[in-house]
Amino acid sequence: MTQLLKISLPDGSVREMEPGSTPADVAAAIGPGLAKAAIAARVDGELVDLSRPLKGDAQLALVTSRDEEEALELARHDYAHVLAEAVQALWPGTQITFGPATDDGFYYDVMAPSSREPFSMDDLPAIEEKMREIIQADKPLRREVWTRQQLIDKWLSEGETFKAEWAAELPEGEELTVYWSGDDWLDMCRGPHLPSTGKLDPQAFKLMRVAGAYWRGDQKNAQLTRIYGTGWLNKKQLNAYLTRLEEAAKRDHRKLGREMDLFHLQEEAHGSVFWHPHGYVIWRELEAYMRRAIDNAGYHEVKTPQVMDARQWEQSGHWGKYRENMFVIPDEVPNVEDEGPIVSDDADWMALKPMNCPAHVLIFRQGIKSYRDLPLRIYENGCCHRNEPHGALHGLMRVRQFTQDDAHIFCREDQIVAEVRAFCELADRVYKDFGFTYSIKLALRPEKRFGSDADWDKAEEELRNAVREAGLATEEYGWEELPGEGAFYAPKLEWHLTDAIGRTWQVGTIQSDRVLPDRLDATYVGEDGSKHRPVMLHRAIFGSYERFIGILIEHFAGRLPVWLAPVQAVVATIVSDADGYANEVVAKLKAVGIRVTSDLRNEKINYKVREHSHAKVPHLLVVGMREAEEGTVAVRTLGQQHQRVMTLDEAISMLKTEASAPDLR
Repeated sequence: MTQLLKISLPDGSVREMEPGSTPADVAAAIGPGLAKAAIAARVDGELVDLSRPLKGDAQLALVTSRDEEEALELARHDYAHVLAEAVQALWPGTQITFGPATDDGFYYDVMAPSSREPFSMDDLPAIEEKMREIIQADKPLRREVWTRQQLIDKWLSEGETFKAEWAAELPEGEELTVYWSGDDWLDMCRGPHLPSTGKLDPQAFKLMRVAGAYWRGDQKNAQLTRIYGTGWLNKKQLNAYLTRLEEAAKRDHRKLGREMDLFHLQEEAHGSVFWHPHGYVIWRELEAYMRRAIDNAGYHEVKTPQVMDARQWEQSGHWGKYRENMFVIPDEVPNVEDEGPIVSDDADWMALKPMNCPAHVLIFRQGIKSYRDLPLRIYENGCCHRNEPHGALHGLMRVRQFTQDDAHIFCREDQIVAEVRAFCELADRVYKDFGFTYSIKLALRPEKRFGSDADWDKAEEELRNAVREAGLATEEYGWEELPGEGAFYAPKLEWHLTDAIGRTWQVGTIQSDRVLPDRLDATYVGEDGSKHRPVMLHRAIFGSYERFIGILIEHFAGRLPVWLAPVQAVVATIVSDADGYANEVVAKLKAVGIRVTSDLRNEKINYKVREHSHAKVPHLLVVGMREAEEGTVAVRTLGQQHQRVMTLDEAISMLKTEASAPDLR
């Protein structure tokens, strides 16, 4: 008698199934509704196709569209395959390479046949239409296991040189799979996939753009065309995403930066920012805000050199782990092994600092430190330089020269949890002052790292304990652990802010580091009279001023809180006879610290209102002869339809209150 398979389900029940049964069979045995809704399965934790035979007793969880994260991943993977099939159906001879799912969609890298130009935006409507045909045909997606030689022969016979090259590098002993779409198109893929193309919604995707891409990411190789798309489970989700994109475009900090005259970027200093007077007001207000925060929290502000000897970076480990991102003086970087000596002893290589931490260790090492001196909190608005790839640069969000609100806390091991907890509480107050919600994630040890496993165990647990004690390791704060995402020298807590339109930005961080103090020989004298290594906590809240300002501009759509606004009020005249009163109003506002200008131009008031609204000025104080006679102002507040008439004293009181920066005491 054949022994039945025991299939354990999430509700604790067990189904007995015939050998060779599939997850689809289990779904059908449970009921027709589930059989129709199921799109994949988890078998002993592994995501698989519904058609994969069960090999033995197993834990089984059926995946439906309600399991949104997994369902989206599967759908986007399938959209990528349908895209490749559509392109080849429309233009035979097109070569396909790779096509993964992404955070909001999918892409596929392809090479157009020699008979035509590379693909362009003009081709996207035809490709979309063909994709819909393939989806509506409800073609079954079928998995087969092939040998490596079968794959190579298949691709070579069809002129798919890129696929053949990749297939030749696959390990012979592994299970190599292809997926058929119907009986006439296939791609090599690990899977899993949906049961058929008809499980996709033909109205829930959109091709977005094309871009150049090199085969295997190497500019020495052939140039391909990357076709990007966004894909969702239904049209409602797609429309919501496209609406978010439209809103994000309106909020783009580069566009608003031009309109508000805050900053500009240009090729002569590619990757660095030219701050205009209005933009630098925002910077200075943030800098003053953060200084109040660190002064109240017991930090000591310092300033360290921009250029340091390369041997310092070698000793710290950055030369071996981070050298390709450093600006070296002179330009020619010596050709050395990661951990080898730089050059001969008489060479004089220097580097612009990519981070501040080694310099802060050098400050700590000046003089003898006692255990009574700890914790020692060293803070710097530190300007750093990193040689980011040209294509990765993006407005204020990713630059080559940036300034961090950077600090390092040197402490004893028994002080770590309390210091991290205090930082968590400070970061919480700062982010709430700007109206952000956030989640906290713990990035754990990467595969390539310095330090012993025992030290990593301690560091990771200390960060966990601090977040627990602060009451932040909860579902409310999106607590999550990220294996392999830590720095090469330390695990780290990360703060991921959520902005006004639901996007997330990773900004703040704190890292518990035992490696750098050891490599740079930082010590303190303990209570026992012996030398001990301090633990070094690397921490930042803004991350960088440039990026944080970019995030703020987009979060507030340029309508910054009054205390941050470069111009907090404009006094605008209706008639030139009111110029004298307007100047009096400006003088009184300046006397109480309001950033105010006057607009006495001979223009209609509606024109002035539009112009200053476009510049995101929070308050426009309109004055004419009536206001001059009565000692009042007509206040038009940005974003409000109606004006309010106030006495000048009432307006001054209101503006003083709104212009006051948050109190961090």
